[in-house]
Amino acid sequence: MLSDGKLYLGTSRKPDDTINKPEYLELKFGNRHGLITGATGTGKTISLQILAESFSNAGVPVFCADVKGDLSGIAAMGEYKDFLEKRAKTIGFDDYDFQEFPVIFWDLFGEKGHRVRTTITEMGPLLLARLMDATDAQEGVINIAFKIADEGGLPLLDLKDLRAMLNYMAQNASELSKQFGLISSASIAAIQRDLLVLEQQGAEQFFGEPALKISDLMRTTNDGRGAISVLAADKLMMNPRLYGTFLLWLLSELFEELPEVGDPEKPRLVFFFDEAHLLFNDAPRVLVERVEQVVRLIRSKGVGVFFVTQNPMDVPETVLSQLGNRVQHALRAYTPREQKAVRTAADTFRPNPDFSAAETITNLGTGEALVSTLEGKGIPSVVERTLMRPPSSRIGPITDSERQKLLALSPVAGIYDEDVDRQSAYEILNQKAKELEERQKAEEKRELEEQEKETRWTLPGFGDEPDDDDRRTSTRRTSSRSSGRQTVLEAAMKSAARSVASSLGRAIVRGILGSLRR
Repeated sequence: MLSDGKLYLGTSRKPDDTINKPEYLELKFGNRHGLITGATGTGKTISLQILAESFSNAGVPVFCADVKGDLSGIAAMGEYKDFLEKRAKTIGFDDYDFQEFPVIFWDLFGEKGHRVRTTITEMGPLLLARLMDATDAQEGVINIAFKIADEGGLPLLDLKDLRAMLNYMAQNASELSKQFGLISSASIAAIQRDLLVLEQQGAEQFFGEPALKISDLMRTTNDGRGAISVLAADKLMMNPRLYGTFLLWLLSELFEELPEVGDPEKPRLVFFFDEAHLLFNDAPRVLVERVEQVVRLIRSKGVGVFFVTQNPMDVPETVLSQLGNRVQHALRAYTPREQKAVRTAADTFRPNPDFSAAETITNLGTGEALVSTLEGKGIPSVVERTLMRPPSSRIGPITDSERQKLLALSPVAGIYDEDVDRQSAYEILNQKAKELEERQKAEEKRELEEQEKETRWTLPGFGDEPDDDDRRTSTRRTSSRSSGRQTVLEAAMKSAARSVASSLGRAIVRGILGSLRR
């Protein structure tokens, strides 16, 4: 599978169906990104599986999502099947053998893998607005909330922190609007309703601590193989927008945290974005532009991104042009739109004079694909009709008992399984509100006592006259009430400034996708 820095994908055939030559993906071009497309049931998942196996054996960590539940079999030893042996013999895969791979299972809901969390702060206002499908006015309010939190040292870790911040903004909208722009109660109410919907869809489990460390996705084993991180996404797919936003957040975190490495001999991580159309469906233009920026620039961080989807038209042209390695399985062409998709897919390949790519795409069998990879100086190879190699790991899901054993032996076991709820915006704002209420009550009590004292009858010479010290104290109190009382905003901001060192302890900078950059 790995020969002289190349990953074996399968063997191409000539127009007369005789064997042509082995097809490889050069490891040094693994960070030039790729695309795996094809209709349902044509073999996309198997292609993803064999690529993940090959990268792992080459010492490259892999992250992929298990949308249907059957990709988990990559953690188990392959099993003998007649059609697998037949395929291996047909393509001349003489050293075909079964193998299990080092897998770490993840799950946003903590049911089929280790919990995956991030904080509201790290998600950033752009992706959060995308997740809530916010209007421009609502997105503006979200940006103001992040601005106040960043400047005031109020950590936004989970949904209750964001709710507390929105409540504070609603209560002090008049003062805050003068400094940050209009904050309407209607926009705040709409955002609060959207947060409730997110909570009901399970997003509350996604936000919190301990947050996922990118380094835990980039592990290698003692024998030099790359760990394969598999995200259980069958339940997550019930909320497609959360799925797409989560993977985009993860991609942006990789971009923000990893240092520049140029063009390494092999990728530092390969990221498979399954059901990629969910990322771009109804996405605002600014988000598509930033995704295109990340895809273009993350290559120099040593990260390869492979988009997996049914139709190449699911991916915007600006992103599609960045994907140098292509595996195209069969497409159907019964409607005008499907025929257009076939022509689009064919036009993305470097032509082969021996056959028509457009005609061949509709006639490919299961496990067969048109393959073109970068070679030489990064030039796409001529497209070849290829029989993909059989996977070495199990085809299909592992059992629940097998999964539990792997979770117990996982290198991250016990790190992410328990929630941590440290002091953040919710606790800080509630404490300050309580202190403010207590001060107001004390002030009201003093004023009432003074009013009672001022209404008493006094008789000269009988000890009822206020002395000089009392008069000076009264004067100072009056002056303090008239000119020295802090506004709610001043009190909160002073408190926030004091909590910067203890709560954050670091500068906050927003990256290209609005996420936290350390």
